Amino acid sequence: MFKDVSEVLTFCEEKGIKMIDFKMMDIDGRWHHLSIPLSRLNEDKMKYGIGFDGSNYGFATVEKSDMVFVPILKSAAIDPFAEVPTLSMIGDVRVIDADNSRFDQYPRNVALAAIDYMRTVGVADRMIIGPEFEFYLFDHAAFECTPNKSMFHVDAFEAEWNSGVDDGANTGYHIAYKGGYHACKPQDVTYDLRSRICMMLEDWGVKVKYQHHEVGGPGQVEIEVELDDMVKMADNTMVAKYIIKNQALAEGMTATFMPKPIYGEAGSGMHVHMLLLKDGKPIFYDENGYSQLSETAHYFMGGILKHAASLCAFTNPSTNSYKRLVPGFEAPATIGYATANRSSVIRIPAYAKSPMDKRFELRNPDATCNPYYAYAAILMAGLDGVLNKIDPRRNGWGPFDYNLFELSDKDKKKIQHLPTSLGEALNALEKDHDYLTKDGVFPARLIKKWIDKKREELEAIDKIPTPVEFKLYYDL
Repeated sequence: MFKDVSEVLTFCEEKGIKMIDFKMMDIDGRWHHLSIPLSRLNEDKMKYGIGFDGSNYGFATVEKSDMVFVPILKSAAIDPFAEVPTLSMIGDVRVIDADNSRFDQYPRNVALAAIDYMRTVGVADRMIIGPEFEFYLFDHAAFECTPNKSMFHVDAFEAEWNSGVDDGANTGYHIAYKGGYHACKPQDVTYDLRSRICMMLEDWGVKVKYQHHEVGGPGQVEIEVELDDMVKMADNTMVAKYIIKNQALAEGMTATFMPKPIYGEAGSGMHVHMLLLKDGKPIFYDENGYSQLSETAHYFMGGILKHAASLCAFTNPSTNSYKRLVPGFEAPATIGYATANRSSVIRIPAYAKSPMDKRFELRNPDATCNPYYAYAAILMAGLDGVLNKIDPRRNGWGPFDYNLFELSDKDKKKIQHLPTSLGEALNALEKDHDYLTKDGVFPARLIKKWIDKKREELEAIDKIPTPVEFKLYYDL
């Protein structure tokens, strides 16, 4: 948005901006922030950055935790949720040394390193991606986990389970179980909220493709954005989650990107569409290829499919992720590709026919991921496929132009499956991560730290009694 500090100061004076807010990311993918008065913004801040304790972000050890945050002026946008007029920026995290070099574990820097690697090996110079944001909007969300109590309770006015509420205020307009796809008013009670969110996204510079109600009857919705460069889209993913959550809260609702917040209902994914460009030309298109995809596109898919299990450790990094990746809910469970097949982990949209639109989507990721790590890992897997000419056809990964959920037990055994738990994904990452560490894109210590951290989460969760265990075993 801006080239230098003087442009920022001029803009702030014109718009009455009083505060500058800086947003940084922790290892899991949550934004943190700190703010300074406008009068404190100067050239020194751009040169030397702002010091902070990196150990609280999950990266550095306490004895080496001093880091600096350097604002990225072109990311600036007015924050619509600040009472005092505020300009928000993201930025780069650097270690304190002679050159204040980039901190190689910081998520945004990993994504930048992946793009640099792609250009160095000469495969392409731009990766263009577009995520689909699926999430639930609830009217109520409560949860508790203490030694003597474990519970959660979510509610959505539009859910079918509220059809029998007889309190004098029920309208009778509810959405049936798994019946919400493209639901219309009056059942679609969050339409106007979503439209306001879309306008806020546009104001922030995130271009919206469309929004609609999704399959899940108790408030599942989707906002899909236009494709853009990978690092910018990782930035936009964080912006989208920030706006969605805060605007929902402002209107008395709550938004969650949990992959499976409701048992038996549709889960929320974050399908990622992707294509590569070189010198401005698409390299995934071939008029005579399968589904008009080039050999390069097939090799890129081959790399992703080869490393699909270990990729899940970054694209599906929560225990809840694997409650979604089960048959019967339009979520993938097998490793393969096909055209217009929503049961396949890689789907080639049949409607994308022009050379510049020709792409495929990876359907297993969900929004509990850190988008910078997830998108970078997908790119590194795909590049490994191109460089090593990993052909998905020769490896038996498709194309599967039939419903993978309706195979016989015998045929199911012939097809590889995605991990069924976070533990499986972490084990896969431990064995298969050389494609990620090429040119130091993913530092080896980051991968170890990620595996250790997620295993700690698993161990903690495994020790906690759940309500379903009481239901099954209490009276035995």
